[in-house]
Formats: sequence, structure tokens, C-alpha cells
Amino acid sequence: MVQDNAINSNRISPDKARRRGRWKLFAVLLVCAAPLIASYLAYYVIKPEGRTNYGALIDPRAHPIPLLSSTTLDGRPRTLEQLSGKWIMLKVGGGECLDACQKQLHAMRQWRLMQGKNMDRIERVWLVTDDQPLDTMTIRQYDGMEMLRAPAGAVAAWLPAEAGSSAADHIYLIDPLGNLMMRFAKEPEEPKAAETHRRRVYQDIAKLLKASAIG
Repeated sequence: MVQDNAINSNRISPDKARRRGRWKLFAVLLVCAAPLIASYLAYYVIKPEGRTNYGALIDPRAHPIPLLSSTTLDGRPRTLEQLSGKWIMLKVGGGECLDACQKQLHAMRQWRLMQGKNMDRIERVWLVTDDQPLDTMTIRQYDGMEMLRAPAGAVAAWLPAEAGSSAADHIYLIDPLGNLMMRFAKEPEEPKAAETHRRRVYQDIAKLLKASAIG
């Protein structure tokens, strides 16, 4: 009888077991989320004196990657979510890639290369928003960039643009968890201003990669 009472006293009630299980799950989730929390605190909250960002910060909770029904250029399903785990540098626009478009593609390639050992943490993506065939030389020149077709309406509804501009005027940055988090303005026409713009975008990306523990 004494032994039975001892056994019963050591048993955990179902309610207590469930509560303990929930706390263990919460602790595991907290450990997994810690690198993300730390990176966002470092970039969004903790701002050392003299440090400013050039690009416009976007609340990542408000703009996760939507369902875009995107495809590769040859029509196979391919989504941005499949690139999760890396930072995504994104441009959008029609397939007729004229001067401004070519400058964007070139700048994206240079910004990635300039990150040195961190360059492999970045994927470049061009969301083509019409059925216009892409120039073969452009495809070859920017080999390594993901080129996907996506509906123009869905893309425009997702990507916030500056007043008086469109999403095609900007370069966007998506974090490794699939959240839109930064927008860079259109490159200025004046050569010196354009050079300053390119340098400051590179610096923003470099600071972000340094502060981030993810991707």
C-alpha cells in the first residue's frame, strides 16, 4: 500500500504534463528564433551613433512573399519561397530590358560580387511581369540570376513603391525567411549621384549581412 501511494505521488497529472510539454516547445521555438530576433534588433532597434541606412526599411511582417504563381522562362513552376534561406535581391519589370533595366541588372551583379565571402548568401532574382521574350545576350550576360515570370498585378500589389514611381524603379531586398524588408530608390541620372547611390546601396547590404545571423 505504501509503495502504491509512492508510485501515485510520483505520477504527473495529464494537465501538468501538457503544460510542461508546451513550455518545452516554447523553449525550443525561442532558441530557433533567437538568431532572427538578434539580427532584427541589431538592424532595426540598436542603432549605433552615426549609423544610418540609405534604403527604405519595410516592416517585414507586413510584406511576406505572396503566392505569385511564378514560373521559369520555359514555363516550369518556380517560386521565391524555394529560395528561402538566402537573402534575395529583387528587381521586377517587363522583358524589354532597356537602359535603366540593364543598369539595374549590372548593379545587382556588382553589389553581390562586392560582398566578397558573403556573396553566396545572396540570390539575384528578376521577376518578369509580361510575356515579352528576353534578349538572349542579356540572359547569357547575367547567367546565375533567377529569371522568373510572374503576373504583373500580383507583383504590383505586393511591392510598395515610392510616390510617383513603380516597383520597376526599385531594387528590393527579401530576408532569408521570405519577408520583404528593404527598398532602394531609382538610380539618379547624374553620374556622380549615381556613383554615390551605388556605393551606399552596397554599404547597406554589407551592414545588413554583418548584423544578421541568418542566411
